Amino acid sequence: MSLIPSDMIEVRRSPGRGRGVFARKFIPKGTVIERVPMIVFPEKELETEEGFSTLYHYCFEWTKGTVALAMGYGSIYNHSYTPNARYDDLPQRTKEFTALRDIQKGEEVTISYNGEPDDLSPMEFDVL
Repeated sequence: MSLIPSDMIEVRRSPGRGRGVFARKFIPKGTVIERVPMIVFPEKELETEEGFSTLYHYCFEWTKGTVALAMGYGSIYNHSYTPNARYDDLPQRTKEFTALRDIQKGEEVTISYNGEPDDLSPMEFDVL
């Protein structure tokens, strides 16, 4: 399984969101955009005396009591209730991002933080 960085995407400013992942070229539906390794660690390591650290906002839930930080651009994709990409967990602590529909050059690549693209459960933050 290859974990080579993708030349299809780049990180840019996303209006109202900070940074985001954008298509550098046309990405056809079904294309694997990126496959990244995950760093898994205890969730309690994100806690500070003031609450959760900034890193908390970039982690995925993993197993009970653990979270994971995605390498590559994996932890920078923004959430959408109408995502154009999805992620799946693969063996060996790997996450794969795949286009759900055609993504145009310059378009932001978004995922559902709920795991399933059609899951409309509320987020802990305001969604654009």
